[in-house]
Amino acid sequence: MLIRAENLSVIRGKKEILKDINLEIDSDDFITIIGPNGAGKSMLLKCLMGFFNPDAGRIVKSAGLKVSYVPQDFVPEESIPITAYDFIKLNKEVGEMEIKKIANEFNVEALLGMQISHLSGGELQKVLIARSLIENPNLLILDEPTQNLDVSGQLSFYKFLDRIFNDRKLSILMVSHDLHMVMSSTKKVICLSNHICCSGEPLAITKDPEFISLFGEDFAEMMSVYKHDFDHKHEGHSHV
Repeated sequence: MLIRAENLSVIRGKKEILKDINLEIDSDDFITIIGPNGAGKSMLLKCLMGFFNPDAGRIVKSAGLKVSYVPQDFVPEESIPITAYDFIKLNKEVGEMEIKKIANEFNVEALLGMQISHLSGGELQKVLIARSLIENPNLLILDEPTQNLDVSGQLSFYKFLDRIFNDRKLSILMVSHDLHMVMSSTKKVICLSNHICCSGEPLAITKDPEFISLFGEDFAEMMSVYKHDFDHKHEGHSHV
């Protein structure tokens, strides 16, 4: 066990943003949280990372837990010029050798001298990931990482994430709206709508009545077929 939420609840005004959440992340987990807007997904991440104290319940962390976080909607400030190299190094105890090594691993050497405000969405995401992994965390948390990417950028990013998961042997917890991508890359999906509606392997949850109720029968059927086709075409490459 890396981190566990026990009976977590968050109340704002009279609304329960999170209700009785029980969630455990273990070594070698790749978990994606999905759900409608206002479901409490980002709040759950904030509670897990200790940015926000829940109104009830508790977070239990393993002694060896080392978390890295890539936030939602990171927009570089154009008025503050900073290169990708300096950004990766910012507030990190790392030397030039380590930065060059991780830049080579993620194929971003050509970006190191560029201003981060001049990078494309996909380039910026790679630099954010390189920065987040330079201190070798065992849990990577991502909040809507492909929000500003087009479809080809999303596909490229998920392949990139897949490689990180396999090569680095870390756990990934991600919030995402890209259900078609999630179904093909994740080991476990948690469907959140203020409470955990359903959770399990991607193909299994598309048949869950709660999933169907949230996303509709047609969508659930489409996701089920997509997942089946993906596994058939990529046999041996899927995590599920």
